[in-house]
Amino acid sequence: MKFLDIAPLQSINNFLSHVCVGECAIQGKIEAYSCKHARTDKKLSLSLEHEILDYLGQSSDSDPPSPFQFLSTRSSRKTLIYLILTLNQIYPDYDVSAVQAQNFFKEEVWNGFKQIFETYLFETSKEWSAANGGSSFFENLYKVLDEVVKLPECEIYSYNPDSDGDPFMEQGAM
Repeated sequence: MKFLDIAPLQSINNFLSHVCVGECAIQGKIEAYSCKHARTDKKLSLSLEHEILDYLGQSSDSDPPSPFQFLSTRSSRKTLIYLILTLNQIYPDYDVSAVQAQNFFKEEVWNGFKQIFETYLFETSKEWSAANGGSSFFENLYKVLDEVVKLPECEIYSYNPDSDGDPFMEQGAM
């Protein structure tokens, strides 16, 4: 995967890295990557594909249903591999190749996710508005994101790691 330098995303990230919303802290950034595999991505992708197929080959019909059952289709395996490769790009100092399918959750619809997202960033949006002449943080953000990924056409996944597998988990973190 290759990092795509999108200037409008960088300006939003600059704001987010300096915003003060009381006792809460925002740690994160918005980045865009191409889905074209680089050399190391190809190796990891093939390794993950073989690992998944080996697991599926070892399970029998009498085994209890598992989160891996949906991985019998190539497109589902490819989605999981892209999600893992994305985490690998974002956190290069951590080995995320062992992340499992049950750690990802597909959000049902964009509007439901959008409502939760806007609730979490409500105070941030007020700070943006004050710093940017009353303009809407969410309108600016969604406009930029839509230019990059066409939001209505996206599938949105949440990553919910096991507490043991999350290098950033600390008391009080959401």
